[in-house]
Amino acid sequence: MTTLKIPTPLRAYTSGQSEVNVTGVKISETLTDLVSQYPALKPHLFNDNGGLRPFVNLFVGEHNIKDLQGVETPIKDSDRIMLIPSIAGGCRHCEDGAFPSEAISNTLRGIASSRRTRALLAMTESTGRNL
Repeated sequence: MTTLKIPTPLRAYTSGQSEVNVTGVKISETLTDLVSQYPALKPHLFNDNGGLRPFVNLFVGEHNIKDLQGVETPIKDSDRIMLIPSIAGGCRHCEDGAFPSEAISNTLRGIASSRRTRALLAMTESTGRNL
């Protein structure tokens, strides 16, 4: 059986399992087996059209399936598949490409308990530059 490694954020949907045994000769078949074992994972992996969500990355060994044959990538029983979701975030300021230094300074001030953070805050304030 092929082993599929589950990332921490998705383990809540696999009863805490960090690794799941799946069957199939292609990535698509292993994913079908995975969601049949853990149906709650399906909306986190697939869009409404049944396609793999763009932020879901699957690796066979060290190779991203996006660089291979996608979900049609063949696999062997001895392969280890890693599921790695992309992590994204942002703020309304980021959309404009602007990072207001006062907002960053205020954030740093709020967490200025470490010597490094205080030094970074002092450096940004003395130069007057945006981070």
